[in-house]
Amino acid sequence: MSLAILAGCANQPRKTADADLSSNHLLRNSYLLSTQSDPLGAWLDNKRSLAIDYADAETFGASPAPKSMVSTAMKFLGVKYRYGGDSPGEGFDCSGLVAYAAEKSLGLKLPRQAREQARQGISVNRDELRRGDLVFFNTLGHRFSHVGIYLGDHKFLHAPRTGASIRVESMDVAYWRKRYNGARRLQVPPETARR
Repeated sequence: MSLAILAGCANQPRKTADADLSSNHLLRNSYLLSTQSDPLGAWLDNKRSLAIDYADAETFGASPAPKSMVSTAMKFLGVKYRYGGDSPGEGFDCSGLVAYAAEKSLGLKLPRQAREQARQGISVNRDELRRGDLVFFNTLGHRFSHVGIYLGDHKFLHAPRTGASIRVESMDVAYWRKRYNGARRLQVPPETARR
């Protein structure tokens, strides 16, 4: 009996599944962002939607350096959060992920804490964000206590908290919108940038 059920699932037309995915994508993402009850599904959805972002990176005003930092950081989607973590093997916290991606992709050695990273580069208005900018939030009752990497289309990549994994979230969700503190654009000297 279970064999027949599996065969029925396997024979479902792929085109229908893809159509269902695209028609329900926004609704499902909204639900997942608020509940995170399906982390693997969220991770897969994020990989699919970000494939579009990679193809259209120029739409977001990306230059090679920030694009490289985003590409480096995206390799760690799904890696577990670890307080104080700063490497793929042990896991990352928010500032560890940003510092690691900046050093590996741009050759920049950033400070280790989010509040110190908030002093790097130049300040950027929210309506002028570009792919690769650092976005900061107040999550612990003080400014610049959390950092992520802006991806474009109001999305950012970050290491959220203990028990969670590196993921992409929308800055338009109420939680992040009301905790947003600002953004910085890293300045990469041409001789320092790794491409």
